[in-house]
Amino acid sequence: MKTAKEYFDEYAVSHQNETNQAIHYVCVPLIFFSVIGLLMSIPTTFLENTFVLSNPLIENWAVIVGLVISVFYLRLGFWYFIEMLFIILIAILANFWLGNQVSLLYASITIFVLAWIGQFYGHKVEGAKPSFLKDLEFLLIGPLWVIQKLGMKKK
Repeated sequence: MKTAKEYFDEYAVSHQNETNQAIHYVCVPLIFFSVIGLLMSIPTTFLENTFVLSNPLIENWAVIVGLVISVFYLRLGFWYFIEMLFIILIAILANFWLGNQVSLLYASITIFVLAWIGQFYGHKVEGAKPSFLKDLEFLLIGPLWVIQKLGMKKK
C-alpha cells in the first residue's frame, strides 16, 4: 500500500489549478456527505434483524461502511484515521438531521449530482482527468487531501 504522502503527491498532480482546488474544497466534502446520506437511505431491515440496537444513528449502512473505510485511513496513519472518523461522525449526524427535515434520499442524490458536475467542471478547467479514473482509492483520498490542504492554509 502507498503511503499517505505518495497518495497526496499523486493526487496533487491533477489538482494544481486554483479554481479546480477551490471547487474541490466545496465539492469533495459535499460528495462525501451525500454518499453518507445515500448509505443512510438504504433500508436497514437486515441490520435491525442482525443487531439488537434500535438507534438509527448507529444502526445504518453509513456506520458499517464508515467502519470499513476507516481501516484504509488507519493504514495511512493514526491521525488520518482520527480526522476521517470525526468527519464520518459529523456527516452521519448532519445527514440524520437533514433526513428529519427533508427526504434524505432525494437531497443526497441532488447534492451528489450537483457536486459531481462541479468536480468535472473543475477538472475541465484543470485540463486533467479526475484521479479516481486511475485508481478508485483516490475517492477515499480526496476528502483527506482537502482536510490536509485546508489545514496547511491555516498554518
